[in-house]
Amino acid sequence: MTGASVPAEPAYRLLGPLEVAAGPAGPRVVPPGRQQTVLATLLLAANRVVGIDQLIDAIWYDNPPVTARTQVQICVSGLRTTLAGLGPDGGPAIVTQSPGYLLRLAEGQLDVAVFTALVDEADTLSAAGELDAAALALQRALALWRGPALSGTTSRTLQTRASQLDEKRLNAIEAHVDLQLRRGRHHQVITEVGALVDQHPLRERLRGQLMLALYRSGRQAEALEVYRSGRELLIDQLGLEPGDELRALESAILAGDSRLHLGTESAQSPPRLPEPEIGPYQLPGDIGDFTGHADLLDRAERMLSAQARPDQRAVRVLVLVGKPGAGKSVFAVHLAHRLREAHFPDGQLYADLGGTRTEPVTPADVLGRFLRALGIPGSALPDGVDERAEMFRSLLAHKKVLVVLDDAQSENHLRLLMPGSPTCAVLVTSRARLTGLPGAQVSDVDVLAPEESLSLLTKVVGAERVDAEPAAAQALVRLVGGLPLALRIVAARLAARPRWSLAWMLERLADERRRLDELAHGEMMVRASLALSYDGLPPDARKLLALLSGPAEGSFPIWVAAAVLDADPFDAADLLELLVDVQLLEIVAIDLDGSPRYKFHDIIRLYAREQAERNEPEAERRAALERVGAGWLALAEEAHRRIYGGDYTVLHGNGARRKPAQSYVDQVLADPGGWLDAERANLRDAVGQLADAGMHEQAWDLAVSLVALYETRCYFEDWELTHRRALAAAQAAGNRRGAAALVCSLGSLHLSRSRPGAAELVESALTVFTELGDREGQALAGRNLALLDLAAGAGAAAMDRLRQAGEDFRAARDPIGQAHVLALQAQLAWDGGAEEQALAQLREALAMCQGIGARRVEVQVRYRLSWMMGKRGEIEQARDLLTGLLDVVRETGDLEGEARILHRLGSMNARLGAGGTAIRLLRKAVLVRELMLDGDGAAQVRAELEAVAERFGLTVDDGELPEVPRPGRSGPGTPLPSRRSP
Repeated sequence: MTGASVPAEPAYRLLGPLEVAAGPAGPRVVPPGRQQTVLATLLLAANRVVGIDQLIDAIWYDNPPVTARTQVQICVSGLRTTLAGLGPDGGPAIVTQSPGYLLRLAEGQLDVAVFTALVDEADTLSAAGELDAAALALQRALALWRGPALSGTTSRTLQTRASQLDEKRLNAIEAHVDLQLRRGRHHQVITEVGALVDQHPLRERLRGQLMLALYRSGRQAEALEVYRSGRELLIDQLGLEPGDELRALESAILAGDSRLHLGTESAQSPPRLPEPEIGPYQLPGDIGDFTGHADLLDRAERMLSAQARPDQRAVRVLVLVGKPGAGKSVFAVHLAHRLREAHFPDGQLYADLGGTRTEPVTPADVLGRFLRALGIPGSALPDGVDERAEMFRSLLAHKKVLVVLDDAQSENHLRLLMPGSPTCAVLVTSRARLTGLPGAQVSDVDVLAPEESLSLLTKVVGAERVDAEPAAAQALVRLVGGLPLALRIVAARLAARPRWSLAWMLERLADERRRLDELAHGEMMVRASLALSYDGLPPDARKLLALLSGPAEGSFPIWVAAAVLDADPFDAADLLELLVDVQLLEIVAIDLDGSPRYKFHDIIRLYAREQAERNEPEAERRAALERVGAGWLALAEEAHRRIYGGDYTVLHGNGARRKPAQSYVDQVLADPGGWLDAERANLRDAVGQLADAGMHEQAWDLAVSLVALYETRCYFEDWELTHRRALAAAQAAGNRRGAAALVCSLGSLHLSRSRPGAAELVESALTVFTELGDREGQALAGRNLALLDLAAGAGAAAMDRLRQAGEDFRAARDPIGQAHVLALQAQLAWDGGAEEQALAQLREALAMCQGIGARRVEVQVRYRLSWMMGKRGEIEQARDLLTGLLDVVRETGDLEGEARILHRLGSMNARLGAGGTAIRLLRKAVLVRELMLDGDGAAQVRAELEAVAERFGLTVDDGELPEVPRPGRSGPGTPLPSRRSP
């Protein structure tokens, strides 16, 4: 397009508020809102088909109404009437074409297209040395602007396009200033460029133009002051030094370099700064306080700097991946600077591909920039992208050039940008694992280790402040989880506010709901970085990530994601892998069934939760949490069954259940205690989340279902914590039965830990159960009160309670409860001298347990039976009975049972004269008690151990000590090898 062919006023105007400026019927009024959004979207894709789905996204983003397609059709119908006669040759402007609509434009009708054509014309004229004509073309291009592009529109999609257009305007302004400087008009541009620098203080090109204009006008001191103020701003807001070009200009001004001056006012050749003798140098400035990743830097440098072997025909490609804010771009630029002089003397090319933006930079645009940087004038650039790629490869065929491609979207985004020579190398950053790029090696840029994070904080805020508050410094590092962007923001804010203490910054970050607001400084924002990845996800993946942020606080298995979406596990797994690919989730472990376990970084989880609250209806969030709670409840209930042989000695509520696939259940619950070890945090969190959400029935149901597991593993703190949280919710909702079940269970906890107040708790629960007619609840409470009577020496009262509890257990069809009552009655019979009755009752209880496979209660009964046999002098038989129990308690992970059995076995072996064996068993009993943090129990066993050693003339260290089994296992929660490891 030439200047003569440009119409005075294009019909369609987007460079400012949207206007349809002229036509046969004069200006056309387009109603604001949906019609303007549809028209702008069609205009930005003029003469190309725009799908209806794309128009729906532009209007409603990811939350369209069910009538969206109909409303779009109504908008288009209205626009057709408004734009009648504006099509080429007076025909219709908008035509229907599958799968949407096409807006037909003639040349010169759209101001965006006119602007682009004039800028391209100016580039061509400038390359040919026609500076006056080029300046005039740019003036005409800039005159088309009436304000920020698409001002007044509210569409998120259009706002992104508007930002890109505004950026092109700034580039054109800078190009025009360059032409003015080349034409010797430095006096005239000072005021204009000074105002632009005030508006855009971080644009180094504008700042350099102002410095050059001031210097040529004899104002050297002011030019240097412009540099210094810009440098202070960059350091304060970004922690960065100015780029190499700006630093070189400052040095040239200080040196009075003659090459900064024009020979005459009308000189047509542009001024040149001192240039190195290498090719293009497009790298952004290096970061002065780069910290961490030393091993990865060394490996990456070796990989990219390897000298081409005679048989090496492929270009070396390294892809750096990492979660948002992990510092991939900073790492890549730092690495590129380390490599440039020694290994790539012919130049370094750099491009931000914008892969996480709505519209990434096209390969054609990138190749155009690269070819210009390699000396090809704009007029000689091929139109086709394939021809540009061929020219690019030809120019680099015998050169040593490093190509840095930042923020790549996909393999297809990169293939045309690959040089063909093995003497070149390519460094790529991406949030996706681009494993499909031929010959590429992929490396993870992980979060910083704690010591690296502390080092970075120290470099930015100063050692004196960190040393003064070491605890607060370490807490800040932990709070941001080693995420470099978040840490740099925290450090920059502290550096900008020297009077702030680190403890005050920590307090500001402590509130999770404010944390993302606090993690912003200048142009650095964690939220904005995460939004780039989140917004690029398909709707179902966005939905999964948002809904997961509530129930998934720790690592979680696939079934949790399936429950969140109410979807098939394999479909959920595919979405989880997509989220891993874009670094919004990470795989941290392998479950027992071989499936992965996933985890959020804490800051990413906060962002996802924010999106959930903003975009997902509360009812849907509650439904997702209820489905996940139903899964944990079903698993906890099944674990209890496997311990007790059925739903015995436990109260159930009406909370929803949702059992994962049976094959998964069978594998992870083969060892119920080990499953609890792996999922302990998730189960504790689930009770708390359900309680906080007011889902009191599910909360108390899950809490009491976990008691058998907590008791087996001695997790008494979790037992109490989950019950207190659920109890508050049940009482607030007036749920009497749920509250009574929890109070009764807390009474059992107090009883087992010999705490005061157990009787009051259990009696209050019994009152409620009696009023409700709940026989199972009455049985449990009555049994517990009997235990309290036994502890107080009130045998007659205990017997009455046990008799009633036995009847209640029979009425509730709970044989394990009956067996437990029989065992207690047997103890009372024994204490009363009725030894045969006691033994008969224990054998009856044992038969009940063996009949239904209740191994845990069977152990208790056999333990009590062995004690009675020992008292009768049947020591060998009692010892044999106990020896078989050790394997059982070790399989279930019952530490309390193991400690008791080891202690009694030690005592019996001492009575049988096996001193060495007794010492070994008692030593092991001491270790198990210490593992349980039971100091009193350990002291009691240790006293007997010393007595046995003295009796046999041995030391307490005699005898081989087997390894003590500890809670935990491989399986759920089994960590993967760290990606930070070599």
